[in-house]
Amino acid sequence: MKKILLIAALLAFTATVFSQVNSKTVKVNSYTKSNGTYVQSYYKTAPNKTNWDNYSTTPNTNYNTGSKGYVPKDYSPAATNYGQGKTIYTGSRGGQYYINNNGNKTYVPKR
Repeated sequence: MKKILLIAALLAFTATVFSQVNSKTVKVNSYTKSNGTYVQSYYKTAPNKTNWDNYSTTPNTNYNTGSKGYVPKDYSPAATNYGQGKTIYTGSRGGQYYINNNGNKTYVPKR
């Protein structure tokens, strides 16, 4: 019986340690954009200093919606091509972005 409990505890610990998605989530309340578009409430990963554990980062999956991540991980080889041909700026809190064709900031993984 002790062996079974030990194995179960070890498996639970291993699953926790190797999970890729940030377990802390933040609820974003519904709101209306300035153009009149209504946005339903949703959950996102709690802010931290990396994108490795965000729902939008490859290969992570948002367990609330089932959608797959699409943003390369910070400092990965794929991050070097993100925003290619654009001037990359660094914001006051360390985030990197470029100005897209619509004049908006598009955040990129750290290189």
